Amino acid sequence: MTWLQNSSKSQRAITGLCLALVLLLSVNIFSNMVLKPYQLDLTENRLFTVSSGTQKILNSLDEPVTLRLYFTKALGEGNPDNAGHFIRVRELLERYVGLADGKIRLELFDAAPFSEPEDKAMAFGLNGVPFNESGDLGYFGLVGTNSTDHVELIRLFSPDREHFLEYDITKLIYRLANPEKKSVGLISSLPIGGAGAVPNQDAPRWPFIDQLREFFSVEPLPSFVEEIPEHIDVLLIIHPKKLDEYALYAIDQFVLNGGRALVFLDAVVESTGKIGQPNASGTQSQFDLLLSKWGLALLPEGVATDLDAARRIRVQHEGRIAVADYVAWLTLGPDNFDPADVVTSDIGRLNMGTPGVLLELPDSDVTVTPLVTTGPRSMAVNSRQFFGRPDVVGLFRGFKPSNERLTLVARATGNAKSAFPAGGPSIRITAPTDDRAATPDNDTQRPHLTEARVPINTIVVSDVDMLHDEFWADIGEEGGRKTLVPNANNVDFVINALDNLTGSSALIELRGRTQSSRPFHLIQRIRQNAEQQFRQKERLLQERLAKARAEMESLTAGGAGDGQLTLSLEQRERIDAFRKEMIQTRRELRDVQRALRTDLERLDSWLKFINIGAVPILLILGAVIVGFWRRRRSRKTAKLQEKAAA
Repeated sequence: MTWLQNSSKSQRAITGLCLALVLLLSVNIFSNMVLKPYQLDLTENRLFTVSSGTQKILNSLDEPVTLRLYFTKALGEGNPDNAGHFIRVRELLERYVGLADGKIRLELFDAAPFSEPEDKAMAFGLNGVPFNESGDLGYFGLVGTNSTDHVELIRLFSPDREHFLEYDITKLIYRLANPEKKSVGLISSLPIGGAGAVPNQDAPRWPFIDQLREFFSVEPLPSFVEEIPEHIDVLLIIHPKKLDEYALYAIDQFVLNGGRALVFLDAVVESTGKIGQPNASGTQSQFDLLLSKWGLALLPEGVATDLDAARRIRVQHEGRIAVADYVAWLTLGPDNFDPADVVTSDIGRLNMGTPGVLLELPDSDVTVTPLVTTGPRSMAVNSRQFFGRPDVVGLFRGFKPSNERLTLVARATGNAKSAFPAGGPSIRITAPTDDRAATPDNDTQRPHLTEARVPINTIVVSDVDMLHDEFWADIGEEGGRKTLVPNANNVDFVINALDNLTGSSALIELRGRTQSSRPFHLIQRIRQNAEQQFRQKERLLQERLAKARAEMESLTAGGAGDGQLTLSLEQRERIDAFRKEMIQTRRELRDVQRALRTDLERLDSWLKFINIGAVPILLILGAVIVGFWRRRRSRKTAKLQEKAAA
């Protein structure tokens, strides 16, 4: 203390700076060690806050999980988006580790070329991405393992899917905690293969069933089922045309008791006969009793048509083969899908054939969310027009858009009521088949539910034909065997939906988040405005060039003889005039590009000034104002004291 009093002002200043530095480091270390779990998320839509659904899954972990994050640093050096996304992924995984109470271990690896981590990334099956001219592959993926060496992968983290980052990681952890295949109960009135007591049992199985079995345990259930087995995780119901009240009651109670369902209905099922020639007798699905309790209805005798999504097909019209837009066969793209739902977020294309129209019922306690819709240039057409051979050309000519989107796929969630408020059928007097005996009173089996025990979660699709291979694959033959090359994501949609519905309720709660990268909308508008001017000038130049080429051809067509070209003075002047006009137009294009760069550079300079210099300047001004105010106050106090002393 004596040394400090005897030291000079410069020594005291240096000592103060050192103490301030030590204090700053101490505060940082203390905050990282003690205050790290207590973070405040001030971002829009709480971007860095883990949802309650993820916390439930992390709290339910019974065994340790190891997560290995592979990232090639060179991949981030060549692409700043990858570098920023890696930081986002790493921070989120570290947050998971902190919330899992020691049940998650995180390991980071730099999968550099020709390194051991790269070999392991390749062995696990992560997707490599070329990042240099030599063709070296970079990796950015996640490998998860549990105590029984079950492996789950995110093969490649894409910045385009950042808004589903939490869902993807949480789903991986959930699968590690629940590694067994989920059980799908299949109920169908169509001969799709192994679907229970349906006609035409010898009919070939629809190929999409084989693809489902790669991911799920598919168990066929008879259409006269009276009780859904307890081990079934989700019901896949396809064209429930011949379900009696016993089966309907079983499905009703299954859904109310927390079971999920993916239902495919249809107004016109073309796949029962030859494609393009639907069966006119009873093709409309009958599921209204349950559907109404889920807040939905299928438009009676209504088929959704869309002018923009119409598929071009060959048809016979007036005795000849013509190519026409079939407005009832739809090829739907990303503009038709809900980008915020994990079921449709990654779907690129869906093919549908004569789909029905789903309607949301008013005054329902169930929330209906459209997942797939038509475009605005659509209309509902009476299904009777598709019995027999439809008039494809006539449908196109008579099309009158309704200027509203029609719902084709919808998710229903909420507190639904039972379609059997008084209870289910008590006893079956006669069995529908000889191999099944009458069942006892349902009241002796499971307690009757009049409303949902937990909020229901069902997905309803208004088209069955989309499951038939002729609507989603190119069919060929190789070596005497039938080959399928998918041309649409119809099966991917079914897998996504079942994967989502078989997850825990906590996992289904998760929806898309806002991306962490925030674009500069002002810069984008300036660039777009300038580019619009550039494109207009570019189009004018192309038109002038095309006109000049045509003129040159007309000038030279008759002027060439014996390999020599003779031009008149007037022709040479016209060519010189065109060259001057072209040079002038190119100069204008350069001016537009220069103006674009000037506007962006000016705005960039202002942004740098605001981010770098404005805050310190404001702080300095604030300090000067506070100092000036305190000096005036001290002078005023001194004068008051002098007056009081006098």
